[in-house]
Amino acid sequence: MTRTASTSAAAQWTRLWVDASFLMADATMVMSMRGWRLMAGGASAAKEAERMFGEKVEAGFELAGALASGRVRTPEGAARTAIGTYGKRVRANRRRLG
Repeated sequence: MTRTASTSAAAQWTRLWVDASFLMADATMVMSMRGWRLMAGGASAAKEAERMFGEKVEAGFELAGALASGRVRTPEGAARTAIGTYGKRVRANRRRLG
């Protein structure tokens, strides 16, 4: 039975690593697309810069609130919460910019 619990824990951490890797790849793509938009200049670049700042502040407060609420009790839970909080914004930006 210990082997099953250990295997399950390993699978959960592996899944967490895979999810974090996908988030990293998506975030890299969004940074690249935003960079191109900012280099183009103009009103859309200014709007994108404002959006970037606002999203980062909003996501930071959301994550801080989730972690401070006491619902997150493990390092894995904290990582999952962070991936979920930032992941939904990154995916939305990738769709919007792509």
